[in-house]
Amino acid sequence: MKVILADAAHTFVDIEGKIFDEMYRLLEEYPNKKIILTSANDEQYQKYGLDKMPYEVFTLKHDPEKSDPKYFEVMLKKFCLSRDDVIYFEHNLEAINGAQLAGIKTYHYDENKKDLVGLKKFLDDNL
Repeated sequence: MKVILADAAHTFVDIEGKIFDEMYRLLEEYPNKKIILTSANDEQYQKYGLDKMPYEVFTLKHDPEKSDPKYFEVMLKKFCLSRDDVIYFEHNLEAINGAQLAGIKTYHYDENKKDLVGLKKFLDDNL
């Protein structure tokens, strides 16, 4: 069963650390494991409330950034996953590029549109 990778800030949580409830409810419809990905350092981790997430959170504290495919290679190794074991949605196009360079199937989640219908289609088509 594939793992769902979700971007943290500006996607799963807002800049005050509040969880996007509708997205959380959508993700809970799937029995798949979920991991929240971030580049947050310790200060940002607290600011975004990432210590209070309903799912495991992974960060490399900006070393490297998610725009670097090495970020995703380290994450996959830590969780003993392959690129075919995961799908990822993210608001930042540079981070999407990093994930795609690592061979991960991605979806651009537009934080302004909050298109949960499009996200659900991506999840349904790829899980």
